[in-house]
Amino acid sequence: MAQSSFFGKRNDPKSDTASTAPATPAVAAPSPVTAGAAPAAARPAGFFGASAAAAAPSFAVSEKTAAAEPAQSKLTVGPNIKLKGVEITDCDVLFIEGVVEATLDSKVIQISESGSFNGTANIDVAEIRGTFDGDLTVREKLTIFATGKVTGKIRYGKLVVEEGARISGEISVTES
Repeated sequence: MAQSSFFGKRNDPKSDTASTAPATPAVAAPSPVTAGAAPAAARPAGFFGASAAAAAPSFAVSEKTAAAEPAQSKLTVGPNIKLKGVEITDCDVLFIEGVVEATLDSKVIQISESGSFNGTANIDVAEIRGTFDGDLTVREKLTIFATGKVTGKIRYGKLVVEEGARISGEISVTES
């Protein structure tokens, strides 16, 4: 019977001796989902100081919770990331830790203390801890925290401004 070599090549079943040519491993192209990172199942134990079980995130959700909450589309712009000249649509939640220059139509925007948004945004709910500069329309509730700075043309349904926050520009309430 033929034996498998270390790299998955089989010896010639018709010959009793193993081939003397070195086996060359087959290299698969990385998939777009796992490019740049090993899949959780392929990570060795101790990968970045975590066990293999701890390295794989658990997304187990009960059936009752899954049925109650429809899946949301979320986009996170991480620290030191600059996203320029785009139109962001069909995004339920946008979380910004970096810099975004865009046109946005979304349900929720959250700008962290290090985050910045420049452009036009039509939002249901906005929570701003960083900076916003541009045309902001918040259909429901705009919250500007103490570290937040909002400038430009601002329209809102309800407004919460924490002490220390800065807001300037053309400010008006939307018609309900």
